Amino acid sequence: MIRPFFGYHMPSYTFAGVPNAQLFDHVVELAQSAEAAGFDLVTVMDHFYQIGGVGTDEEPMLEGYTVLGGIAARTKRVMLGTMVTGVTYRNPAMLAKTVTTLDIVSGGRAMLGIGAAWNDAEHAGYGFEFPPIGEREDRLEEALTICKAMFTQERPSFEGRYYRIDRALNRPRPIQPGGPRIMVGGGGEKRTLKLAARFADITNWFGPLEEAAAKLAVLDRHCEAVGRDPSEILRTVSVPIVPVASEADKARVLERIPAQQRAMLRPVPLDEAAAILRRYMDAGFGGFIFRNVAIRTPEAVGLVGELIGMMRKEGVPA
Repeated sequence: MIRPFFGYHMPSYTFAGVPNAQLFDHVVELAQSAEAAGFDLVTVMDHFYQIGGVGTDEEPMLEGYTVLGGIAARTKRVMLGTMVTGVTYRNPAMLAKTVTTLDIVSGGRAMLGIGAAWNDAEHAGYGFEFPPIGEREDRLEEALTICKAMFTQERPSFEGRYYRIDRALNRPRPIQPGGPRIMVGGGGEKRTLKLAARFADITNWFGPLEEAAAKLAVLDRHCEAVGRDPSEILRTVSVPIVPVASEADKARVLERIPAQQRAMLRPVPLDEAAAILRRYMDAGFGGFIFRNVAIRTPEAVGLVGELIGMMRKEGVPA
């Protein structure tokens, strides 16, 4: 039987009536609610401006790894990471050290989420270089090589075109054997999924079932090319649904979803939500990501917990 995996992603820090002095406490409350509801993973964005589709760039955005360290101290079970770090934002050796530290602080619950980066506005605002996508993908490959080496080797060295390390120390070592799990974000079929086949423990994609499922076969082909068992990679999808208690709740929940997201999220009762997730699992997905854009209160998180319980109680034949 397959045990479905569930993640709670927090891309938004805009909560009506929550002042800055109480913002982190509210974020922690949501993370603790997700843990209590049965989620396996809690993630935050690694952005410095709010992104389009979630809100305006002037909306609050907290630095991801500082937030994760605070959440780690106030949770006990859930895996923690970013979805996902832009490769251009940090020296990869420093990133490996940061994620290793999160693994220590959390007692072995860190995940490294990383992708090729895309938000040109925050690059310009913060003075980060924003090279063409081909170079960003090259940088991603080198960064993954360095991070994996620093998680698994005592004094690794690497000389790349963009990054290098020389007998780099990373002590204390990660708690997790083999280091934190790695999520490679993005669905680019030529480069990103090829890197996922080599390095990823987890992938995540967006979109309706047909669009997302098309990536599965591509990833399988890349795994075959590098001699990797595709079943070693957990494939997750950010599902475009919001569970509600009943048909009568649909309109009320829809009103609470930010206008930018309403076309992309569909409120559905629990039974219908479970049926939708089963179709994704039948296609080959093993995990589902729900976002706080629409699931913004402990009560809403708890409702998703009911869905998690339904899915895990019935199971899905392997």
